[in-house]
Amino acid sequence: MGHGGAAVQLREATLRLGERTIWENLSLEVAAGESLAILGPNGAGKTTLLKVLLGLIPLSSGSVLVDGRPPRRGSPEVGYVAQQRSFDPDLPIRGRDLVQLGLDGHRLGLPWSRSPAVDAAITAVGAESYAGAPVGLLSGGEQQRLRIAQALVGRPRLLLCDEPLLSLDPASQDTVVSLVERYHAEHGTTVLFVTHEINPVVGFVDRVLYVAAGRWTAGPTEEVMTSERLSALYGSRVDVIRVGERIVVVGEAGEHGHLH
Repeated sequence: MGHGGAAVQLREATLRLGERTIWENLSLEVAAGESLAILGPNGAGKTTLLKVLLGLIPLSSGSVLVDGRPPRRGSPEVGYVAQQRSFDPDLPIRGRDLVQLGLDGHRLGLPWSRSPAVDAAITAVGAESYAGAPVGLLSGGEQQRLRIAQALVGRPRLLLCDEPLLSLDPASQDTVVSLVERYHAEHGTTVLFVTHEINPVVGFVDRVLYVAAGRWTAGPTEEVMTSERLSALYGSRVDVIRVGERIVVVGEAGEHGHLH
């Protein structure tokens, strides 16, 4: 995507839903091949930003470009890993079918084609042994591997990951991050990774975008994840503590407190 140019460009981007400002004057450029973590508390607009890049929500003002063009729904250049949510145990869809949706899910009502790309994506995430099982009977970690395969089956050049670590145990979190990191390294894919926790991805991402209270800040992890920077962002005292290799963020009196 872009041969070293910008994969994502936001200029004075503002989004309002009703009377509420989600974030405003967001100006950010993500280079092709870069990996960016998007952090912030619940309701800060992290997922909403991904929906803007997917062409699902228009900006209230400002501009956004994806690979030099306005975002559009269903772009084959963009892969999307949805939030981890359990499937209904009775859902009559196999793991392989879920991955296939990444290729032709838009062709509702038409026969699905079989593609070697589906087998390749399943193999890439190590899901061969359970790809034929109903997705509702699989563990959260197994389901998330298949969601990653679904996002990667079209060989996207921009990968948007929406809280893919949510509700997963630490081992499954490490697996998910490793799969995304490996694809990023092998294909030069641009990755935007929404997460509540910086620690699982701190060794992978190039920069951090932190959104909170309608405001934002961006930069290298060591510059953004500081008491001074986050206190200024929230407008109240926030302490950033390093415990070994882990980063812990604590808000004053528990307000805005969240563990990274």
